[in-house]
Order: sequence, then structure tokens, then C-alpha cells
Amino acid sequence: MNWDLAKLTPAAARRTFRRALIVLSTLLPLASLWFVPWTMLKMALQPLPATIQEQLDYATAQRFDGVVLYVSQGGQENFFASGWNDKDAQLVARPDALFKIASLTKLYVAVVVAKLVGHGQLSLDGTVAAYLPHLATKIDNADRITLRMLVQHRSGIPNYTDAQDYPWHNPGLPAGDVMAIISGQSAVFEPGTRHQYSNTNYYLIGEIIKTLGHDYGHFIRQDILDPLNLSRTFISVDQVETDDLMSGYVIGQDHNWKGVNFASPAGSIVASAQDVGLFLRALVDGTLMTPAEQALYSELYAYGHTGLLPGYSSIARYHDELDAVVVQFVNTSGTRMWSEVETNYRRVLRILSANL
Repeated sequence: MNWDLAKLTPAAARRTFRRALIVLSTLLPLASLWFVPWTMLKMALQPLPATIQEQLDYATAQRFDGVVLYVSQGGQENFFASGWNDKDAQLVARPDALFKIASLTKLYVAVVVAKLVGHGQLSLDGTVAAYLPHLATKIDNADRITLRMLVQHRSGIPNYTDAQDYPWHNPGLPAGDVMAIISGQSAVFEPGTRHQYSNTNYYLIGEIIKTLGHDYGHFIRQDILDPLNLSRTFISVDQVETDDLMSGYVIGQDHNWKGVNFASPAGSIVASAQDVGLFLRALVDGTLMTPAEQALYSELYAYGHTGLLPGYSSIARYHDELDAVVVQFVNTSGTRMWSEVETNYRRVLRILSANL
């Protein structure tokens, strides 16, 4: 086929162009198949099993290294596990294992903010510049970004973990310094004009909380963990015995990620699935907060969250139609893995619904 259109007659050029379009129309759909998450599609199309345990066993027979699931429904708690807690040591998954819950931590921090605002110790209308004057010249619009905007991810501040060279293997390295990453960066959008998830928001909330004389971990223990007797929840990895922590794996890597400490109010907490479920149930049913604090929290943040760190994928949500709290931990992350994590969770909900 002659592709030099300049040397062709007009009629021949038109024929060649039409042939090229036909070739492209054939190849483009085939190329797009590369982006289809086939393992997720395979899971989604499987006949729904009768039990949650069967679903989890199916998932670990595919790409999940291990999975832990907790369900609180109708006054009863149910615990499930499948796969590996530590595949190198051949230790099977345990329902009581500790897990890096990543961004589920933000639910706890949002509760602390609601309580501190309710006690008059913080104001949702206070600005970053007012609370942290030393950062006023380092963050775009610091004098217009409020605590409320930080909690709700409406600040426009860039997400520091999106940095191209962010050292996930060791966030404590200089390359992981939050302010070094975001200082001088332009705002992503004008404050309050839209929503865009940013871990930097919760890092800054942690810095604001410090101005009260204690860190976010102190208030989480005081206002959540101690009142609810959550003895299997810890502020960070360095507070737990390594053997109690579920191993974490990334697709295509041999490294076990459980020793990495992501020490940030954006996602540091380590907990059991049951403790997360008990916290979420208390958050939903009003036993954790006063009516005024509950109303404030409902306006401010969510009653469920997802979490993702290298090797650790988590979902914790309350489902009103089932009156169920469902917490899922999967110790696998990586290439196209999240779609499978969500698909498995949705299938668990379908099983719960079918068994009502």
C-alpha cells in the first residue's frame, strides 16, 4: 500500500485514506483490550456463591494473597479469613490480625476534629495561615483555606504522595518531607470551589491539632480508643509487635511491606478488622459522640472510607439497607488490583443481601 499521499491522484489518496481508517478502526478496539481488568471481570462474572467464605476462598485462589472480613449485622459479629497472613512463613490469614488501615485513619481524625470543634478548641472557619502562620508563605491561599476545607478535601492543596519520587519504601527519607514537596507549588484549584482528595489536607490537620499541645494520636486515644475499649487499634506500626501485623504484598514484587511506617494522620493507624467495625458502628449509632457532635460530623465527613498503602487495601463502610458494617482487608495491592478489591467487597454485600 502506497502511504505517500502527495504522490497519489485525488481518487487514489481517498481510497488509501479510507483503508487506513478501516485498519485503525480494527486495531484500536484490540489495543483497548489491554486496559480491561480481566481478572476483575472474571470475578464479577462468576456465579455468586452461597457463603462469604466461599467468595473469599475464590479471591485468594486468584490474586489476593490474603483477605480478612468482618461483618456486624443484626447485633451479631461474624469473622472470616482466607489465604496468607505471611506467605513466606506459610502462616494462614487470621481474622484478628492487625492491618495497616491507611486512609481509614481519616475517619478517626475527622471525629477528633468534630469533637475539638464541639469543645470550642478549634474552629472550622479558622484558616491555615491563622493556625500555622509559619506556613502562610509556603502554601497557596493559606489565608483562605479553612479547617473545614481541609477535612472535606476542598482546599486545592496538591497531594504530596503524588510526587513522582515519593519514597513509599521509606516515607521518613528527606524525599518524603511533606513541606519540602508542596512548598511553593501552585494550588490545584481555588479554595472551596471543588473536591479533590489530598493527603496533604490531613497532614496539615495533624499540624493544627499539635497547636493544642498534643498530637492527633493523643486525641484519637482519648476520644475514641479508650471510650470504646479498642485494645487492638494503634496509632502507628512502631507501636505493635511485628508478628501481630499481617504481611503486605505488591503485585510483581517480592518485598514484604509490613515493616514500612507511614507515620501521618493521613493514614498511620494499625488495627484489627473487628476494632475498625466497632468504631464505625459506634460512629453510626451515635454512641461515640454527643448529638451536637454527631450533627457536626454528619455535615463534615463520611461514614465509610477506603484505604490504600503498598501491600494493604482496605474498605470499611456502613450499609443502611442491610444495617451492616462491613470491613474488608486485603494484603495485596498493585497493578489493577483495586478493581478486584472493590468487586470482591460488592459480591460480599450481594451475599449478605441474599441471606436477609
